[in-house]
Amino acid sequence: MAVLENVEPKKVFQFFEEICQIPHGTFDIERISDYCAKFAKDRGLRYIQDEVKNVIIFKPGTAGYEDSEPVILQGHMDMVCEKTPDSDHDFKKDPLKLYIEDGYIKAKDTTLGGDDGIALAMAMALLDSDDIPHPPIEAVFTVDEETGMGGAIGVDLSVLKGHKLINIDSATEGVLTTGCAGGIRITTEIPVVREEKSGTSVKLEIKGLKGGHSGEEIHEQRGNAHKLMGRLLHRISEEMDFRIIDIQGGAKENVISMENTARIVAAGEEAEKAAALAAEMKAVFDNEFVGDEPGLTVTAEVTGEGNYHAFDKASTERIIAYLIISPYGVQGFSRKLKGLTETSINIGVMETKEDTVETAYLMRSSVESLKQNMRIQLEEFAKLIGAKTTVDSEYPAWQYNPESELRKVMEETYKDMYGKAPVVFAIHAGLECGMFLGKKPDLDCVSMGPNMFDIHSFNERLDIASTERVWNYLKTVLAALK
Repeated sequence: MAVLENVEPKKVFQFFEEICQIPHGTFDIERISDYCAKFAKDRGLRYIQDEVKNVIIFKPGTAGYEDSEPVILQGHMDMVCEKTPDSDHDFKKDPLKLYIEDGYIKAKDTTLGGDDGIALAMAMALLDSDDIPHPPIEAVFTVDEETGMGGAIGVDLSVLKGHKLINIDSATEGVLTTGCAGGIRITTEIPVVREEKSGTSVKLEIKGLKGGHSGEEIHEQRGNAHKLMGRLLHRISEEMDFRIIDIQGGAKENVISMENTARIVAAGEEAEKAAALAAEMKAVFDNEFVGDEPGLTVTAEVTGEGNYHAFDKASTERIIAYLIISPYGVQGFSRKLKGLTETSINIGVMETKEDTVETAYLMRSSVESLKQNMRIQLEEFAKLIGAKTTVDSEYPAWQYNPESELRKVMEETYKDMYGKAPVVFAIHAGLECGMFLGKKPDLDCVSMGPNMFDIHSFNERLDIASTERVWNYLKTVLAALK
């Protein structure tokens, strides 16, 4: 029996569970794209599957809505793939292992992909229905949103007749998102010189942090493992001489890094000091987080003696200084919308190559000039230590539209259903609406979604009751768009 077989709304969760059986990490989207295309074909619905594997599905309006303007429903197919350090889950081939706990749907030891599988599931439930009143539907399922928004860049929106777009990629019920931050993805290559170094190797590990979405949760000041490792290495350097062998951690630039592992080599009599210093810094971090990072572990393990191809002294010092000084976290709050993070930067990935250490950042801002200023700051900082920076991708902010007809309908519908006004807000995260508006400026966009928590981390969970309420709200909104 399917885990979600008897969970309401049944059709929505039927499709969601089917999606969870198909590997669909970013850049591994062919199978999920083919699933969406087959879904349309099996139901006799017109569809387009383009060269980059976006899928657009068309369904006529129901009785009384035949001549209504089409409504665009939009979500992305890919998910962020994160797992616990001890998980053997293979995102390339294994289905997600769903379970229900305390009213939430979770996946064992991995991200759930509610971001944004729930959008596809809701749209499919509508496309599959024969008893839900709605205008013509144009369902747009994009690929590779989580890294670079490749699907939104490649999609041809000229095939759409609708001008009202409901994006189902927000994670708080009762909030209508009407704007979002723009972003820049940047990688840095920090040069290192290696030399042969004999001594005792020590494996340093920082793990167990909450992690999470580098936009929507950056204001919570969650620990970033790369920054913490920089502090640990600096503290050790105050007590002993050592060289870095390698350092790595993190999987995505849009995820607050949950782990970092560094290997160092030092003289045998010095290496034993590392464990005590790791315990010292663990106490320092715990004092600073005041219980907000209960799973944090900081360890140092002596792993053996030998000759190692390690960084030289200058390169070791360069990497430590880089991590200490590298910008991270909230850089400013909005002066227009109180409480909204305006500008931030996240160092998400570190990887050691033969002669470089590479890092990947995502910087966000709802103000274009501040976004570019953050880019300049990182580039100038990198120059000081001889590093090279590369802009991998960039996407624009989505500006609030005070004349939005769609928002007005959705606000009134919410008031009628719940007796109170929804929160109308912008978010500090990237949504595809900004990219779509660049292609089709007359679009009227609103984003919505059910309550989800700790997205982009293995603690991700989807609120079942909230999903049912948002599903009923979506159906009511569509009925009102006659």
